[in-house]
Amino acid sequence: MKETKSYLPKAIYWFFVLAISLGSFALRMVDIDDLPLDFHPTRQLFSALKVRGMYYETAPNIPEWQREMAIQQRKTQPTLEPELIEYLTLIAYTQKGEADLALPRQITAVFWVLGGIFLFLAARRLVSADGALLTASFYLFLPYGVYASRSLQPDPLMVAFLAIFIWALAGWSDERKWRWAILAGLFGGLATLLKVVAIFFIAGAALFSILQKMSLKKAFNNAQIWGIAALSLLPTLAYYLNGFVLSGGTSGSSDGRFFPELLISPSFYLRWGLNLNQVIGYLAIALALLGLLLFPKKKKGILLGLWVGYILYGLIFNYHFSTHDYYQMPFLPVVALSLAPIGEIISGTLRTRLSKGIFPRFIFLFAWILALLGAAWTVRSELRATDYRPLAESYREAGDLLRDQGKIVALSEDYGYRINYWGWLNATVWPSAGDLWYQEKRGDPQNFAQTFNKNAKDRAFFLVTDFEEWEKQSELREYLLANYSLYTEKETYLIFDLR
Repeated sequence: MKETKSYLPKAIYWFFVLAISLGSFALRMVDIDDLPLDFHPTRQLFSALKVRGMYYETAPNIPEWQREMAIQQRKTQPTLEPELIEYLTLIAYTQKGEADLALPRQITAVFWVLGGIFLFLAARRLVSADGALLTASFYLFLPYGVYASRSLQPDPLMVAFLAIFIWALAGWSDERKWRWAILAGLFGGLATLLKVVAIFFIAGAALFSILQKMSLKKAFNNAQIWGIAALSLLPTLAYYLNGFVLSGGTSGSSDGRFFPELLISPSFYLRWGLNLNQVIGYLAIALALLGLLLFPKKKKGILLGLWVGYILYGLIFNYHFSTHDYYQMPFLPVVALSLAPIGEIISGTLRTRLSKGIFPRFIFLFAWILALLGAAWTVRSELRATDYRPLAESYREAGDLLRDQGKIVALSEDYGYRINYWGWLNATVWPSAGDLWYQEKRGDPQNFAQTFNKNAKDRAFFLVTDFEEWEKQSELREYLLANYSLYTEKETYLIFDLR
């Protein structure tokens, strides 16, 4: 793969790169002002409650009861990682003068697309110009990547920083200059600081890249390598040392994510595969594996390290890895980069078998655009398929009915975050069927009577908004219908009087 020039003319090539970048951002803006319930709403609303509390603390013209509740709701949320996306959102809220949930989703989309540009540059350096086109196209137009990239959570920023780290590490691997070492360490450190799990990818890529170029002894004596390691690790170590040891303001987030017995369970690997199919697709995974084999041998260290890091990441965080599909998010740039040799093979075949006339190039470009438009149309249709806006009014209505009526227990979506956010209502959250199973898995099973006594004792009302869970938990449903009267019954919620 020594040929690095594109099959397309230079001007058209760079115009196409620009069109891919701008088009992918425009796609992410489709229906961006809808409620953020289209992608893992629990995690998004966790951050939404935090940043609303931060904003309402000083925002003018806010009713005092809402200000107090917003601040209290923020304080009840644990600090899992640095609140970079929350502070960026706070700046945006302050500039606009309102807590508009479209703003943080636009911010994360910008970061994702920027990450795609740097991943494209990394693929150009490591493989070829047309290989980089396939990398960028896959990374920016994969449907799951579009949905994930417009979510209010730190993961899209972590993935963007990981992509920039890959670009910088590729530059350092080629040139061994301090500027590349500093950039690799800086962005590797930012990725790891935002989400500690990024360390698997950062360490894997760096270690394999270094050992491919020099011996362990030379690496140990290389100041630039120590610089990369220090910049990648020290910010995270300092943050968690301060959080856990000094201030105590950081909560542990890895408890209950590793179950040794899963490592020998076939169902764990089956769920892993099903998650990969949902997020990326088996065909893309198969092509990525072929791309790993075909990757330029002298530059394969970075990619091989990323794959090894991903596998270790999955084995160590095995419970959430097999149950939460967004744990696959940092694997997306790895798969995209792995596809670069496939793009170069397609381009190289066209160069050797066809002329460089206008018609073959037109067909090449038209086919590529058609594939991107197909992906974009699928995403657009999915984003416009459901309008979540009416739900906000439903939660507000339930909140207005119950806010001053005493203590509430609720069977509600996303651990009650929806009624917290749009209903301005605090409630004890009744566990979902999955929570009850997880509790049993961790060695603390409880029967229905114990669960009801723990969560509903001395509560005035029982609110039901999650009808999927309502149908699953037949024992709860039958008990409430047999023993308590319905206070209010609406299409979107039920209220039982427990007094």
